[in-house]
Amino acid sequence: MKQYLLPESGRFYKANLHMHTTVSDGTMTPEETKKAFLEKGYSIVAFTDHEVLVPQSDLTDDNFLAITSFEAAVNDDWPGGYDHVRCYHLNLYAKDRNADVSSVLDPRYITKRQSENYLNEASAAINYRRYYSIAGVNDLIRRANEEGFLVSYNHPVWSNQRYPDYAGLKGLWGVEVFNGGCNCGGYIENTQAFDDLLHLGETPFPLCTDDAHAITGCFRGWTQVKAESLEYGDVMSALEKGDFYSSIGPEINELYIEDNMLHIKTSEVREIFLRSDRRFCCSRRGTVEAPVTEATFNLTQFFKESRDAKILRDRPYFRLEVVDHEGRSAYTRAYFVDEIQA
Repeated sequence: MKQYLLPESGRFYKANLHMHTTVSDGTMTPEETKKAFLEKGYSIVAFTDHEVLVPQSDLTDDNFLAITSFEAAVNDDWPGGYDHVRCYHLNLYAKDRNADVSSVLDPRYITKRQSENYLNEASAAINYRRYYSIAGVNDLIRRANEEGFLVSYNHPVWSNQRYPDYAGLKGLWGVEVFNGGCNCGGYIENTQAFDDLLHLGETPFPLCTDDAHAITGCFRGWTQVKAESLEYGDVMSALEKGDFYSSIGPEINELYIEDNMLHIKTSEVREIFLRSDRRFCCSRRGTVEAPVTEATFNLTQFFKESRDAKILRDRPYFRLEVVDHEGRSAYTRAYFVDEIQA
């Protein structure tokens, strides 16, 4: 029986899930942002301005969807100066397009005075103290989840985060594995925190984003969301379920399992890697003259060992990474063995 890991139905919509505008510290207005991304083939932008929640639903039309969202920071306030500060930056994406308040958005954390112009009465009255600790950040994540937000963990490398800073986090929906703004600054994000959280029993999805503050930072990392339509509910449902892949170049066109054989079809790439929770990795390699556009991996033994094991170190999973001839990658989410129909 064929089981699609990326949905068979629906269509892909290209999304930028991390963007700042003149509502906070960006140089482009929301309207200019929409125009720029539409011209580059995007259908979705999450407006993640710092410390203020402003629905941009008036920008949504038949060809464009604005996701209501914001970015929150929790800093350790190290006295030695900004360069030494460690911080959690979290994007919160609202399942309700009209959400305009969150209990974790205390106005004392606003960093740009122009953002105060967008505070409504309910937001201005919030009194929520943030604490730089696992318990403190988990409280923020829990509250956000209960209020209907998906929460991503942003740029851990740039944030000076170490394993102890994130190892106990619970309830994250996503983790940035690529952040265009940070990478351009020399802070190379990677899959370390994503993989570590998977090994710790969490189930985040990998995200490639821009984190752009100006046009020069746009169009570097994106998410291809497979949804039934561009309606807000359909897109947020697809994001919540992980019906997407993230990329800085390659395309993943099809992904399914049939009779324990994993099939993937892509754009022309150099390599397709299958990675897992253990010392089990497969790859299909091509050349410039004969690029790879598909691969098949036999997972029969992997599934058998996973299901028959008396003691498992981790919840068994596999994920795929696709690399093109310029070294750019695309990432699927982790697919757990207990999700696969035997």
